[in-house]
Amino acid sequence: MKLKKLICAALAAALTLSLSAGMTSCGSDAKYKVGICQLTQHPALDAATEGFKAALTDKLGKDVAFDYQNAQNDSPTCGVIANKFVSSNVDLIMANATPALQAAAAATDKIPIVATSITDYGTALEMEFEGKTGRNITGTADLAPLVDQAAMVKELCPDAKTVGLVYCSGEANSKYQVNIVKAELEKLGFATKEYASADSNDLSAVVTSACKDCDVLYIPTDNTIANAASIVDGIATPAGIPVICGEEGICKGCGIATLSIDYYNIGYNAGLMAYEILVNGANPAEMDIQFDKSPVKKYHASRCEKLGITVPDGYEAIDETAE
Repeated sequence: MKLKKLICAALAAALTLSLSAGMTSCGSDAKYKVGICQLTQHPALDAATEGFKAALTDKLGKDVAFDYQNAQNDSPTCGVIANKFVSSNVDLIMANATPALQAAAAATDKIPIVATSITDYGTALEMEFEGKTGRNITGTADLAPLVDQAAMVKELCPDAKTVGLVYCSGEANSKYQVNIVKAELEKLGFATKEYASADSNDLSAVVTSACKDCDVLYIPTDNTIANAASIVDGIATPAGIPVICGEEGICKGCGIATLSIDYYNIGYNAGLMAYEILVNGANPAEMDIQFDKSPVKKYHASRCEKLGITVPDGYEAIDETAE
């Protein structure tokens, strides 16, 4: 444990130095300086950041400069990044994923924060939430229809008896999703068991246990598991256990199907919101959180075939060429 703390401290110190140098990317002649804090690198969050930057670039061209920083899935590092953005006096902070939002919210109550890839803002910010935050924070959510995701288990695995809900205990929004899906699955007649992984280090043991006890697994939108989906696939697929996922990136890595929102779209919409704040003086406290209104049912064809899963009409095949 001491060694881990020392390593984290060293990484944070190194990041602080790199941020000090990296801020020169915002030291251009651009009119607006935007700091981007992304929790970790995986396809969903990458797509959201890409969409965000595209929207602001489409609107502002060379008048906007970005300082993109990736926290490598370490929440304390999000804090280091956010504090450096504040000290560098950026015009706006984009927070990609819940720990990034929490760090930015702790770092400033004045600089506008536009977040994306947040499942539930009330859970993330530990506040009562009804559409607007009432703070210097707004953004877009990645919450897909959880009731419909639960229904997919019945649709694709009608003979299953027990569903294992696998998630990272350190991600509050993952637990939020699991609570809702668990209740819906039980309404549909399934028995459910929760399997919480502390981090990627114990994920293999957790998934192995879940596969022994359950007929099918459900994984919500979870950044830790998104980074380690291959671990899940290496255990669940050989065991013949299908996995229903909360988003397309995880499904590509280990799942048979998902009802997924488009992360590029929610990032792009977050960028449009940032434009309204930067250029037109919109107040983030008064801006409604936006949702993707067109989730799509998708399936992983080769994994479904391997597991003998029959996919009904209405599903779109996931592109497997990049895997």
